[in-house]
Amino acid sequence: MCLRFATSLGLLLAGSLCAQVVTLAPEIVTASRTPQPPAQAAVAVRTFDAAELAATPSSTLDGQLRSLPAFSLFRRSDSLSANPSSQGVSLRGLGPSGASRSLVLLDGVPLNDPFGGWVSWSKVPRESLQRVELVPGGGATAWGNGALGGVVQALTVAPLTATGRAVASVGDYGTRSFEFAATLPGAGGRLDLAARDFATDGFSLVAPEDRGPVDVAAWSRHRWLSARWRQPLGPSLELAASVRAYDEHRGNGTPYQTNASREQFGSLALSGQPAEAFAWHAIAYVQDQSFASTFGSINAARTTETPASDQFEVPATAFGASWTGAWRHAGSAHTSAGWDAQGVEGETREHYTYVAGDFTRLRIAGGRQFGGGLFALHERPLAPDLRATLGARLDAWRDSDGHRRESVRSTGVASRDEHYSARRGTGFSPSAGLVWQPAPAWRIRTGLQRALRRPTLNELYRPFRVGANVTEGNAALRPESVLSADFGAEYSVSGLTLGATAFWNDLRDAVGNVTIARGPGTFPIVGTIAAGGVGRQKLNLDRTRVQGLEFSARWSPRVGLTFTGEAMLNDATVRRAAVAPGLVGKRVAQVPRAGATLGASWRAPGRLTITPRVRYLGRQYEDDENQLTLGAVVMVDLGISRPLTRWLEIFVTAENLGDARIETGRSAVGVVNTGTPRFVFGGLRGRW
Repeated sequence: MCLRFATSLGLLLAGSLCAQVVTLAPEIVTASRTPQPPAQAAVAVRTFDAAELAATPSSTLDGQLRSLPAFSLFRRSDSLSANPSSQGVSLRGLGPSGASRSLVLLDGVPLNDPFGGWVSWSKVPRESLQRVELVPGGGATAWGNGALGGVVQALTVAPLTATGRAVASVGDYGTRSFEFAATLPGAGGRLDLAARDFATDGFSLVAPEDRGPVDVAAWSRHRWLSARWRQPLGPSLELAASVRAYDEHRGNGTPYQTNASREQFGSLALSGQPAEAFAWHAIAYVQDQSFASTFGSINAARTTETPASDQFEVPATAFGASWTGAWRHAGSAHTSAGWDAQGVEGETREHYTYVAGDFTRLRIAGGRQFGGGLFALHERPLAPDLRATLGARLDAWRDSDGHRRESVRSTGVASRDEHYSARRGTGFSPSAGLVWQPAPAWRIRTGLQRALRRPTLNELYRPFRVGANVTEGNAALRPESVLSADFGAEYSVSGLTLGATAFWNDLRDAVGNVTIARGPGTFPIVGTIAAGGVGRQKLNLDRTRVQGLEFSARWSPRVGLTFTGEAMLNDATVRRAAVAPGLVGKRVAQVPRAGATLGASWRAPGRLTITPRVRYLGRQYEDDENQLTLGAVVMVDLGISRPLTRWLEIFVTAENLGDARIETGRSAVGVVNTGTPRFVFGGLRGRW
């Protein structure tokens, strides 16, 4: 007989271990790395199932997740138009950065870029998704480095029978997309195939009043192909082997500025259940990728563009492995424990200093990182209405082979040749939580954890220039750490669910882009800065406090009609900064004080499903010194769908229906960047 626990673990990463289809109660897996009922989690967990994701009016997965004010990227643009290096995830405003402070997973394997930490959301196979789980402020004990602000995990389906799904769509700005997924049984196993091809001619990223002849549409193209073979090796053991190839090209708003990404990925997973109360999962993976990007400098009239740098190759290789075991004990107690390890090697290779029609300098910078940890989590009832969770994790890490060499291209003579000493360290990440259910309608929980994040290779070694602005890396950066706590209550009765959470984070040694020079002039560390430009360096800010309140509501007055609401109030401020005392008391850049979403889903007459969404983003600052303000905005989205047959559905989606001005960036000279304008697209979705 199949255990619900073992079946859920198999569905998480490698498919079911059982021969028959089993209907399971909803479970979440990301908080503790193994399945558990949501009501037993001592941390906040939000989920989107496949139907919710399909109905949410957005063209991108990260855009769909923005229904939660607690979820945001480094900037307000989503992956439809944003440069990949700005797609780092921020949960509850915990220090937005291109290098994500939250861990993003696809079936248990990190999606964060191994060199820079950002996330390529377009890699996620949306038609294969079973659900997405978000754990803001939790999960660090189970997942370790990178889960400082929490964990986001996309989980794919693992069908036992032949199935297929496909969606084709077209829309404004020459947008077209096709994605399919299919499962083909055969030879005692099952083959899962998926592919996507996407392209858009894009829109301008600069506000109309600032736009000049040099500003063009930010186009993008990507495609990927993945395959997974699942093979039972016995009654309680299954093997899954996966491969993925990915290719993306983007234009970033001017003729010269483009980027390209390529990846080859492979993994091997084993899941087993040798005993009734014990199940385990192991996975090993390797990732080889390359990234390239160009940056330009634009004159004040925005009539001409001069190449600033050509990051012609950023090769990076990552490999990792993990093992997780889960034990069920008497009295509904549960233990999960295991280990994980990851190694990364990468460097940036770029040309810079453009003179007389060519680049005159070459820079090569990078290094190696290795880290791993042991973890254990135990959950047990203390009383019929009270459960406790205790966890601990021990990590060890090492940075080595750090280097930065700059030379004259014509002669090969080095102007800078630095090799940085290897560094190593350990970290301890404990966690504890309580869940109390004083009455059937009430659930009260509280959680506490400590988490760590090591700076990425990009933060340590790579400087970069965007227009007149220069940001330097810093090989001496210390790891970040945070002490997080939250307290939440939930009330559910007769189709109504209300929730509230208070959260508090004490972030130490946060890596920030700190302004250290303003042009024009030549300065230590950042070099020559043109008029209107600024020089910044990545520095550790001693202490940052992020605290606030979250509210949620869901009401279903009748079948086919649901209303939802989400809101967050956030106070994110710098409390101590020895390297930049002027930042003390300033708000953390890119964190709004308030955000809210109102949504609904209505099965209307005529077999229509209508899903409106209204989002509010409060005012926030572009820069660390709080001098560049990005205005508040209200956005209205709308989705409409209708089944044509049992297997075929037509849909239309409108993002930013009111064509609101979404300010995504503001330069020191006042040039404003804007996000997605009104964007309408639609298509057909089929299942068989």
